[in-house]
Amino acid sequence: MMTTVDASGLPFTDNRLPASAPILQTHDLTIGYRHGRKQPRIVAEALNVTLHQGELVCLLGPNGAGKSTLLRTMAGLQPLLHGRITLHGDDLTHLTPAQIARRLSIVLTERIDAGAMTAYGLVALGRHPYTNWTGQLSEQDEGVVRWALTAVGAADLAGRQINTLSDGERQKVMIARALAQEPTLILLDEPTAYLDLPRRVEIMRILRQLARQEGRAILLSTHDLDLALRTADQLWLMAADGSLQTGAPEDLVLSGAFGRTFPSDGVAFDLQTGSFRLLEQPIGRIDLAGNGAGAFWTMRALERAGFAVQPGANGAPVQVEVLNGDGRYRWQLTREGQNQTCLSLQELLRILGKKEKAGK
Repeated sequence: MMTTVDASGLPFTDNRLPASAPILQTHDLTIGYRHGRKQPRIVAEALNVTLHQGELVCLLGPNGAGKSTLLRTMAGLQPLLHGRITLHGDDLTHLTPAQIARRLSIVLTERIDAGAMTAYGLVALGRHPYTNWTGQLSEQDEGVVRWALTAVGAADLAGRQINTLSDGERQKVMIARALAQEPTLILLDEPTAYLDLPRRVEIMRILRQLARQEGRAILLSTHDLDLALRTADQLWLMAADGSLQTGAPEDLVLSGAFGRTFPSDGVAFDLQTGSFRLLEQPIGRIDLAGNGAGAFWTMRALERAGFAVQPGANGAPVQVEVLNGDGRYRWQLTREGQNQTCLSLQELLRILGKKEKAGK
């Protein structure tokens, strides 16, 4: 451990380990549930994974695969069935709750009823592993609380009551509370579940910064596959059968592991676009000319309408060219030797739809 200084100039204890040291490891871990004298229900077994300092790792998998069970077991909130979990090299089951709380914090999906408590007061609860039985904050504790709020961009929320915050603001405060524990590892269960797209992106940006700039190891479960592919240093793919594959997002995509983890009738993972698409018989073929954002969104619109689209000249019966000479997009549609200019994609799709119906 070492002493550093927060944004306010106040010193606080830094529990971070050297970059080479694993923060958490599982050793032949089996997770699941015990029901009295009955045989335990095994969710996943033989799990051997490692979390390192400075990593942002996303845990992905279909509903019911066991993602929340794994997170809760790693946090010591749920007993493991077999194997070991080591935190900073120490067996998790040999650590006291106070020792665990100084090394690890967790943010769950359950909403906390904080009543009239302010954001500052809620974040201050994160100092409980360091305060005495009275819970009174020292000057150093106050400095850490201010630093945690600032780190997640929530300093201006300090005086607000929790029940007046939006979902995105509340999530920032919850992450700040976890950060106020000064852990080396933060676990989060679906931290973007109730947020709109801009807030989801913002929360993921904050978590990535905390991993890279503050040296925390961060593991979060999410159903936001696109954001996970774009932001995570590693993915943990948990399949419905409990098996777990780990690696860089791009490696798991190229190996086919990503697509196999989310099997669904009529849907396939597209290696070219990094997204899932519907498997439908195309209603027609279109050659697309153009480049940049205009061509990208034109292809998206045409594929959504059911057409198979290829860039360039490929001999398709219909050609669409994206025009953007004066900063305004237009689309030239060519079919059966006739040209027609459209002023919007909506107009283009409407014309193509009418022609497809007329040709049937």
